[in-house]
Amino acid sequence: MTSTQPTCVLCGMDDSQAPLVRFQYQGQTYWICTKDFPTLIHRPQMLAGKLPGAERITPGEHDH
Repeated sequence: MTSTQPTCVLCGMDDSQAPLVRFQYQGQTYWICTKDFPTLIHRPQMLAGKLPGAERITPGEHDH
């Protein structure tokens, strides 16, 4: 995903609206805002249609 201005892959906010985190996935660079970052970790299927194959990403597991 190449863009002149980085934007959140989920909500579309840019870095003037929220902090963005850059990540690599399947050889491509994407950005996600700090508000949506938990979605990437815990509910990646919500990114279906935004990231190729997101519905197959296994959510992070951790002890509480």
